[in-house]
This record gives sequence, structure tokens and C-alpha cells, in this order.
Amino acid sequence: MANTRVHQTTGEKPVDRFKKAVLRSLPDPLPDGRETVSLLVHADFAVRFDRNIYTVPPWAVGKKVILKADASTVTIYKEERKIATHSRSWEHKERIELPAHKEQLRKVQRKIWQDEEVRFFLSLGPQAETYMDLLCQSGLPIAKTLGKLLLFKDEYGRESLMFAISRAIEYKAVGADYIENILYQEMVPSNIRRPVKLKNSDLNRIRLQEPSLESYDAFAVKRSRYDDK
Repeated sequence: MANTRVHQTTGEKPVDRFKKAVLRSLPDPLPDGRETVSLLVHADFAVRFDRNIYTVPPWAVGKKVILKADASTVTIYKEERKIATHSRSWEHKERIELPAHKEQLRKVQRKIWQDEEVRFFLSLGPQAETYMDLLCQSGLPIAKTLGKLLLFKDEYGRESLMFAISRAIEYKAVGADYIENILYQEMVPSNIRRPVKLKNSDLNRIRLQEPSLESYDAFAVKRSRYDDK
């Protein structure tokens, strides 16, 4: 009855007045109302958002990404490409990690360990393998770091480098700068002339194992006996 009665203020019947208010359709596409931030992917292949940690594929380390979040989902984009989706956590200090991201990291690490310079570095001693594990966990550039460490080996010798690495492991100090500082403070260079740098970078990466003096001794003794006969 009220809908058809003339309203004293407007002078119109509500049923007639609301005929003029026509609902419009929603825009297409709908505006994105999600919380949006630009973030850097850290060395642990993850971003920090709302006091939590969300992982992304390892190849995105060091890159800028866009994170969009609503009440239930966190989605991460590299430019227009969606690279990760997580359920949003409302807890604090949690690491939300996808199993696929961990598996991708393991594949990357396996490939790294097959590199020729990595294998040479590991052959220097058991400390090298322990330090390599720490280096992989740190997220530092492995090829660049190992390149510096092997230059230190050429300059100071294998034993001095292994001593410095042992000290660094003791203090969980990961990085070529720490090793260089230890060597500078406690060691004397044994070779002031570093290897010649060739134009072909592949040739510069060739690393030969240190010869065993025991093999030379055995050969000399055998040759001496042969000469005596």
C-alpha cells in the first residue's frame, strides 16, 4: 500500500519514483580489488608479504615480481605471467612453500654440482664440500664465488685456502669476501703471479688436479732400477 501512496516529501508514488533508477550492469572486466605490491624475490626463492614468506620458482631470484592478495589467496606474477599461487596465511613468520618449488631448486642444485669448476673445488678437500653446501643455502652467486675462491687457491695454495674455509665454516661466514679477509690476515701469498687470462673463456675454466709427488717418486725409483739393470 505504501508503495502506491503519494509520498508527502517527494510528491511522488515510490513505485513511480524508482522506475527512474535503473541498475546498470557491472563493468567488464571487473576492476581488480586485490591488495597489490611490488616485491623483490630473495635468495631463498621467496618474497616477504604481511609478515610471512611465500615461495616462487627459483629462476625468479633477484627479480621484481607483483604480488596480489585477497582474503584467501596470494598470487604472484612476473609481468603478466602468473608464476605462483598460495593460500593466504593470517599467521605470522610462516614460510608458505610449494613442493614444486623445492623440487625445482633441487634440480638447479644438481646441475650446479655437475659443473667442472664445482667438481674441481670439491676435490680440494672435505671442507670444500661442507662450504659448498653452505654456499648453496646462502643464495649467493655460486659461479662467481667459486671463481674467486679458485683464484685464492692459485695465489695462496690449496692448504691455505682450506684453512681459511675451515675458519669460515666455524663462524658460518659464507662468501668470497670472508675467505679473502682470513687469507689476508693470516696467510702469505705463495704465488704472486696469477694464471694468464686467455681470450677464450672456456680455456680459462680448465682446472687440472694437483700432481701427486708420490707418483713421481715411484716413477723415479722404477726408472733407477731399470737403469741399474
